[in-house]
Amino acid sequence: MSSAARTGSRKIRTYVLDTSAILTFLKAEPGVEILDDLFSGTDRHFIISFLTLYEIYTATFRNHSKQAADFLLRATLQLGLDIDYDNALDEVISAGIVCGDFQVSPIGAWIASLAIRKRAALVHKDPEFEALKDHLDLLYLSSR
Repeated sequence: MSSAARTGSRKIRTYVLDTSAILTFLKAEPGVEILDDLFSGTDRHFIISFLTLYEIYTATFRNHSKQAADFLLRATLQLGLDIDYDNALDEVISAGIVCGDFQVSPIGAWIASLAIRKRAALVHKDPEFEALKDHLDLLYLSSR
């Protein structure tokens, strides 16, 4: 599946960033150099799901504190990524199919479904997405 779109004469590559990708970038974890390369390129469009914000906030609140969750949420918002808030019935069905067919977690299915809908590459560290390798472009954030 192609994750490129044309705008005028430019070819724009679209990426959906999973929660693990955002946390990798914010915490400078192994794999951050791949994100640095992506972010420094031109003609690239980055999207996250609203559920990524939810997952970052919830996990950080649960494992650390409200203050840490607030900080990471603000840091994520300051990255200037497009946030997809679409939760229409078509998206619910699409994510439900991904969840059911590929045994992906509900939030993972929503994020993968977003990548499929946007014809985007899914940037992640989560091995659960490997089940979808024949259905969308995956960019796994491993350390080099």
